[in-house]
Amino acid sequence: MTRTELMQDWLQQQFPESGWALESASADASFRRYFRVTIDDGSYIVMDAPPQHEDCGPFLQVAEVFSAAGAHVPEIVAQNLQQGFLLLSDLGPTTYLEALDENNANDLYLDAIDALIKIQLASRPGILPAYDEALLRRELQLFPEWYAGKHARAELNSSQRDVLERTFSLILLNNLAQPQVYVHRDYHSRNLMLSAPNPGILDFQDAVYGPITYDLASLFKDAYIRWDEERVLDWCIRYWEKARKAGLPVGTDFHDFYRDFEWMGVQRHIKVLGIFARLCHRDGKDGYLKDMPLVMNYLRKACERYNGLGPLLRLLDELENRQAAVGYSF
Repeated sequence: MTRTELMQDWLQQQFPESGWALESASADASFRRYFRVTIDDGSYIVMDAPPQHEDCGPFLQVAEVFSAAGAHVPEIVAQNLQQGFLLLSDLGPTTYLEALDENNANDLYLDAIDALIKIQLASRPGILPAYDEALLRRELQLFPEWYAGKHARAELNSSQRDVLERTFSLILLNNLAQPQVYVHRDYHSRNLMLSAPNPGILDFQDAVYGPITYDLASLFKDAYIRWDEERVLDWCIRYWEKARKAGLPVGTDFHDFYRDFEWMGVQRHIKVLGIFARLCHRDGKDGYLKDMPLVMNYLRKACERYNGLGPLLRLLDELENRQAAVGYSF
Protein backbone atom coordinates (compact mmCIF):
# COMPACT_ATOMS: atom_id res chain seq x y z
CA MET A 1 0.00 0.00 0.00
CA THR A 2 1.11 3.57 -0.60
CA ARG A 3 1.66 6.00 2.28
CA THR A 4 -1.54 7.79 1.31
CA GLU A 5 -3.56 4.56 1.35
CA LEU A 6 -2.11 3.61 4.74
CA MET A 7 -3.00 7.04 6.09
CA GLN A 8 -6.53 6.87 4.73
CA ASP A 9 -7.09 3.45 6.30
CA TRP A 10 -5.80 4.75 9.66
CA LEU A 11 -8.01 7.84 9.47
CA GLN A 12 -11.03 5.67 8.74
CA GLN A 13 -10.30 3.90 12.03
CA GLN A 14 -10.17 7.25 13.84
CA PHE A 15 -13.41 8.55 12.30
CA PRO A 16 -15.48 5.43 11.51
CA GLU A 17 -18.81 7.21 11.75
CA SER A 18 -17.90 10.57 10.23
CA GLY A 19 -17.41 11.67 6.69
CA TRP A 20 -14.04 13.33 6.27
CA ALA A 21 -12.04 15.05 3.56
CA LEU A 22 -8.28 15.18 3.18
CA GLU A 23 -6.16 17.92 1.65
CA SER A 24 -2.48 18.81 1.70
CA ALA A 25 -1.60 21.29 4.44
CA SER A 26 2.16 21.65 3.96
CA ALA A 27 5.45 19.85 3.53
CA ASP A 28 8.79 20.70 5.09
CA ALA A 29 12.43 20.20 4.26
CA SER A 30 12.41 16.64 5.63
CA PHE A 31 10.40 13.57 4.63
CA ARG A 32 7.45 14.73 6.75
CA ARG A 33 4.18 15.76 5.12
CA TYR A 34 1.10 17.34 6.67
CA PHE A 35 -2.54 16.99 5.69
CA ARG A 36 -5.67 18.73 6.94
CA VAL A 37 -8.55 16.40 7.76
CA THR A 38 -11.93 18.14 7.70
CA ILE A 39 -14.87 16.50 9.43
CA ASP A 40 -18.31 17.70 10.45
CA ASP A 41 -17.25 19.33 13.71
CA GLY A 42 -13.92 20.83 12.69
CA SER A 43 -10.51 19.89 11.40
CA TYR A 44 -7.32 18.11 12.41
CA ILE A 45 -3.79 17.79 11.05
CA VAL A 46 -2.22 14.47 10.12
CA MET A 47 1.56 14.24 10.21
CA ASP A 48 2.90 11.63 7.81
CA ALA A 49 6.41 10.73 9.00
CA PRO A 50 7.70 7.57 7.26
CA PRO A 51 9.32 5.60 10.09
CA GLN A 52 12.30 4.52 7.99
CA HIS A 53 13.20 8.23 7.63
CA GLU A 54 11.61 10.05 10.58
CA ASP A 55 11.20 9.34 14.28
CA CYS A 56 8.03 10.74 15.88
CA GLY A 57 9.44 10.27 19.37
CA PRO A 58 11.20 13.66 19.61
CA PHE A 59 8.08 15.45 18.35
CA LEU A 60 5.98 13.84 21.07
CA GLN A 61 8.56 14.62 23.77
CA VAL A 62 9.02 18.27 22.80
CA ALA A 63 5.27 18.78 22.40
CA GLU A 64 4.86 17.68 26.01
CA VAL A 65 7.74 19.85 27.26
CA PHE A 66 6.65 23.00 25.39
CA SER A 67 2.99 22.52 26.28
CA ALA A 68 3.88 22.22 29.96
CA ALA A 69 5.79 25.50 29.58
CA GLY A 70 2.58 27.21 28.44
CA ALA A 71 3.36 27.39 24.72
CA HIS A 72 0.60 26.77 22.19
CA VAL A 73 1.60 23.58 20.39
CA PRO A 74 -0.62 20.93 18.75
CA GLU A 75 -2.37 18.46 21.01
CA ILE A 76 -1.72 14.80 20.20
CA VAL A 77 -5.16 13.37 19.38
CA ALA A 78 -4.05 9.93 18.17
CA GLN A 79 -0.82 8.23 17.16
CA ASN A 80 0.43 5.24 15.21
CA LEU A 81 4.19 5.21 15.67
CA GLN A 82 4.65 1.89 13.85
CA GLN A 83 3.30 3.41 10.65
CA GLY A 84 4.49 6.93 11.38
CA PHE A 85 1.21 8.84 11.67
CA LEU A 86 0.14 11.45 14.21
CA LEU A 87 -3.28 13.08 14.42
CA LEU A 88 -2.92 16.59 15.81
CA SER A 89 -5.14 19.50 16.74
CA ASP A 90 -5.27 22.11 13.99
CA LEU A 91 -3.60 25.44 14.81
CA GLY A 92 -5.10 27.07 11.73
CA PRO A 93 -4.14 27.63 8.10
CA THR A 94 -2.25 30.94 8.37
CA THR A 95 1.48 31.17 9.06
CA TYR A 96 3.18 34.28 10.34
CA LEU A 97 4.84 34.54 6.93
CA GLU A 98 1.43 34.83 5.28
CA ALA A 99 -0.01 37.16 7.92
CA LEU A 100 2.80 39.61 8.67
CA ASP A 101 2.58 43.16 7.38
CA GLU A 102 3.70 46.62 8.47
CA ASN A 103 0.59 47.11 10.60
CA ASN A 104 0.58 43.89 12.61
CA ALA A 105 4.28 42.98 12.77
CA ASN A 106 4.91 44.57 16.14
CA ASP A 107 2.01 42.81 17.86
CA LEU A 108 2.75 39.44 16.28
CA TYR A 109 6.44 39.55 17.12
CA LEU A 110 5.75 40.60 20.71
CA ASP A 111 3.47 37.55 20.97
CA ALA A 112 6.29 35.40 19.60
CA ILE A 113 8.72 36.90 22.13
CA ASP A 114 6.36 36.17 25.01
CA ALA A 115 5.91 32.55 23.88
CA LEU A 116 9.67 32.11 23.51
CA ILE A 117 10.28 33.42 27.02
CA LYS A 118 7.76 30.91 28.42
CA ILE A 119 9.66 28.07 26.74
CA GLN A 120 13.02 29.37 27.95
CA LEU A 121 11.81 29.80 31.53
CA ALA A 122 10.91 26.11 31.63
CA SER A 123 14.43 25.06 30.62
CA ARG A 124 16.27 22.34 32.49
CA PRO A 125 19.44 20.49 31.48
CA GLY A 126 19.23 16.80 30.68
CA ILE A 127 15.74 16.88 29.17
CA LEU A 128 16.48 17.74 25.53
CA PRO A 129 19.65 16.89 23.58
CA ALA A 130 22.57 19.24 24.15
CA TYR A 131 23.34 21.79 21.46
CA ASP A 132 26.99 21.08 22.10
CA GLU A 133 30.19 21.78 20.20
CA ALA A 134 29.93 18.59 18.16
CA LEU A 135 26.45 19.42 16.88
CA LEU A 136 27.17 23.10 16.27
CA ARG A 137 30.35 22.20 14.38
CA ARG A 138 28.60 19.49 12.37
CA GLU A 139 26.10 22.10 11.22
CA LEU A 140 28.87 24.50 10.19
CA GLN A 141 30.51 21.76 8.11
CA LEU A 142 27.47 21.77 5.82
CA PHE A 143 28.85 25.00 4.37
CA PRO A 144 32.15 23.75 2.92
CA GLU A 145 30.60 20.49 1.77
CA TRP A 146 27.35 21.67 0.22
CA TYR A 147 27.55 25.41 -0.33
CA ALA A 148 31.19 25.79 -1.31
CA GLY A 149 31.74 22.34 -2.80
CA LYS A 150 28.45 21.47 -4.49
CA HIS A 151 26.80 24.84 -5.05
CA ALA A 152 29.75 27.14 -5.76
CA ARG A 153 31.70 24.22 -7.29
CA ALA A 154 34.80 25.33 -5.43
CA GLU A 155 37.55 23.08 -4.18
CA LEU A 156 38.83 24.98 -1.19
CA ASN A 157 42.58 25.31 -0.93
CA SER A 158 44.49 24.87 2.32
CA SER A 159 44.43 28.60 3.08
CA GLN A 160 40.67 28.79 2.61
CA ARG A 161 40.14 25.70 4.75
CA ASP A 162 42.26 27.30 7.47
CA VAL A 163 40.11 30.45 7.31
CA LEU A 164 36.98 28.38 7.83
CA GLU A 165 38.50 26.40 10.69
CA ARG A 166 39.70 29.50 12.52
CA THR A 167 36.39 31.28 11.93
CA PHE A 168 34.35 28.30 13.06
CA SER A 169 36.40 28.12 16.26
CA LEU A 170 35.72 31.81 16.99
CA ILE A 171 32.01 31.36 16.34
CA LEU A 172 31.77 28.32 18.59
CA LEU A 173 33.72 30.08 21.34
CA ASN A 174 30.98 32.70 21.45
CA ASN A 175 28.06 30.31 21.02
CA LEU A 176 29.15 27.89 23.73
CA ALA A 177 29.79 30.68 26.24
CA GLN A 178 26.16 31.82 26.09
CA PRO A 179 23.62 30.83 28.77
CA GLN A 180 21.75 27.62 27.95
CA VAL A 181 17.99 27.25 27.50
CA TYR A 182 15.54 25.21 25.46
CA VAL A 183 16.02 25.99 21.77
CA HIS A 184 13.25 25.35 19.22
CA ARG A 185 15.91 25.55 16.47
CA ASP A 186 13.61 26.79 13.70
CA TYR A 187 11.60 29.52 15.42
CA HIS A 188 10.59 31.61 12.40
CA SER A 189 7.70 32.83 10.30
CA ARG A 190 6.95 29.52 8.57
CA ASN A 191 6.64 27.63 11.86
CA LEU A 192 4.58 30.18 13.79
CA MET A 193 0.84 30.13 13.17
CA LEU A 194 -1.71 32.88 13.59
CA SER A 195 -3.90 31.37 16.31
CA ALA A 196 -5.56 31.85 19.65
CA PRO A 197 -3.60 31.90 21.87
CA ASN A 198 -0.99 33.36 19.58
CA PRO A 199 1.30 32.08 18.19
CA GLY A 200 0.75 28.43 17.46
CA ILE A 201 4.15 26.74 17.30
CA LEU A 202 5.07 23.94 14.88
CA ASP A 203 8.08 21.96 13.65
CA PHE A 204 9.81 21.73 17.03
CA GLN A 205 10.95 18.11 16.89
CA ASP A 206 14.63 19.09 16.59
CA ALA A 207 14.59 21.14 19.81
CA VAL A 208 17.73 21.10 21.94
CA TYR A 209 19.27 22.69 25.03
CA GLY A 210 21.62 25.41 23.88
CA PRO A 211 22.51 29.10 23.39
CA ILE A 212 19.88 31.57 24.56
CA THR A 213 20.06 33.81 21.46
CA TYR A 214 19.56 31.04 18.89
CA ASP A 215 15.79 31.21 18.54
CA LEU A 216 15.89 34.99 18.57
CA ALA A 217 18.31 34.92 15.63
CA SER A 218 15.95 32.51 13.82
CA LEU A 219 13.01 34.83 14.47
CA PHE A 220 14.48 38.22 13.58
CA LYS A 221 17.05 37.16 10.97
CA ASP A 222 14.45 35.03 9.22
CA ALA A 223 15.46 33.46 5.91
CA TYR A 224 12.00 34.09 4.47
CA ILE A 225 11.16 37.66 5.42
CA ARG A 226 13.30 40.76 5.95
CA TRP A 227 12.84 43.63 8.39
CA ASP A 228 14.84 46.83 8.71
CA GLU A 229 17.71 46.57 11.14
CA GLU A 230 16.21 49.36 13.26
CA ARG A 231 13.09 47.25 13.85
CA VAL A 232 15.13 44.16 14.60
CA LEU A 233 17.18 46.12 17.10
CA ASP A 234 14.01 47.40 18.76
CA TRP A 235 12.51 43.91 18.98
CA CYS A 236 15.75 42.55 20.42
CA ILE A 237 15.66 45.26 23.08
CA ARG A 238 12.03 44.36 23.86
CA TYR A 239 13.00 40.71 24.24
CA TRP A 240 16.04 41.56 26.40
CA GLU A 241 13.97 43.76 28.71
CA LYS A 242 11.21 41.15 29.06
CA ALA A 243 13.75 38.35 29.56
CA ARG A 244 15.59 40.26 32.27
CA LYS A 245 12.33 41.01 34.04
CA ALA A 246 11.36 37.33 33.85
CA GLY A 247 14.68 36.28 35.37
CA LEU A 248 16.31 34.73 32.30
CA PRO A 249 20.14 34.85 32.21
CA VAL A 250 20.58 37.51 29.53
CA GLY A 251 23.07 39.78 31.35
CA THR A 252 22.89 43.45 32.19
CA ASP A 253 24.66 44.88 29.11
CA PHE A 254 22.50 44.94 26.00
CA HIS A 255 25.52 45.60 23.78
CA ASP A 256 27.02 42.25 24.85
CA PHE A 257 23.69 40.51 24.35
CA TYR A 258 23.26 41.94 20.85
CA ARG A 259 26.81 40.86 19.92
CA ASP A 260 25.94 37.33 21.02
CA PHE A 261 22.73 37.51 18.96
CA GLU A 262 24.75 38.51 15.89
CA TRP A 263 27.38 35.80 16.35
CA MET A 264 24.67 33.20 16.86
CA GLY A 265 23.10 34.40 13.63
CA VAL A 266 26.42 33.86 11.87
CA GLN A 267 26.46 30.22 12.94
CA ARG A 268 22.88 29.76 11.81
CA HIS A 269 23.32 31.44 8.45
CA ILE A 270 26.45 29.47 7.60
CA LYS A 271 24.44 26.34 8.38
CA VAL A 272 21.36 27.48 6.45
CA LEU A 273 23.38 28.21 3.31
CA GLY A 274 24.67 24.64 3.50
CA ILE A 275 21.18 23.25 4.10
CA PHE A 276 19.61 25.18 1.24
CA ALA A 277 22.40 24.01 -1.09
CA ARG A 278 21.88 20.41 0.05
CA LEU A 279 18.13 20.65 -0.44
CA CYS A 280 18.75 21.82 -3.99
CA HIS A 281 21.59 19.57 -5.11
CA ARG A 282 20.79 16.39 -3.18
CA ASP A 283 17.02 16.52 -2.77
CA GLY A 284 15.97 18.41 -5.91
CA LYS A 285 14.24 21.16 -3.90
CA ASP A 286 15.54 24.19 -5.75
CA GLY A 287 12.86 26.51 -4.38
CA TYR A 288 15.16 27.35 -1.49
CA LEU A 289 17.69 28.99 -3.82
CA LYS A 290 15.58 32.14 -3.96
CA ASP A 291 16.03 32.53 -0.19
CA MET A 292 19.83 32.33 -0.30
CA PRO A 293 20.48 36.03 -1.08
CA LEU A 294 18.78 37.21 2.13
CA VAL A 295 20.67 34.66 4.23
CA MET A 296 23.93 35.69 2.57
CA ASN A 297 23.10 39.35 3.22
CA TYR A 298 22.65 38.67 6.95
CA LEU A 299 25.95 36.81 7.04
CA ARG A 300 27.90 39.43 5.14
CA LYS A 301 26.60 42.31 7.27
CA ALA A 302 27.65 40.55 10.47
CA CYS A 303 31.06 39.79 8.99
CA GLU A 304 31.48 43.48 8.18
CA ARG A 305 30.82 44.46 11.81
CA TYR A 306 33.18 42.16 13.68
CA ASN A 307 36.93 42.04 13.19
CA GLY A 308 37.25 38.31 13.70
CA LEU A 309 34.91 37.65 10.78
CA GLY A 310 36.81 39.66 8.18
CA PRO A 311 38.63 36.61 6.74
CA LEU A 312 35.28 34.84 6.26
CA LEU A 313 33.95 37.88 4.38
CA ARG A 314 36.92 37.70 2.00
CA LEU A 315 36.29 33.99 1.48
CA LEU A 316 32.63 34.72 0.66
CA ASP A 317 33.84 37.23 -1.93
CA GLU A 318 36.07 34.57 -3.46
CA LEU A 319 33.23 32.05 -3.60
CA GLU A 320 30.79 34.54 -5.13
CA ASN A 321 33.30 35.46 -7.81
CA ARG A 322 33.65 31.76 -8.55
CA GLN A 323 29.86 31.42 -8.72
CA ALA A 324 29.68 34.21 -11.27
CA ALA A 325 32.33 32.45 -13.31
CA VAL A 326 30.35 29.19 -13.42
CA GLY A 327 27.04 30.84 -14.10
CA TYR A 328 25.30 31.22 -10.75
CA SER A 329 23.63 34.55 -10.12
CA PHE A 330 22.38 35.68 -6.73
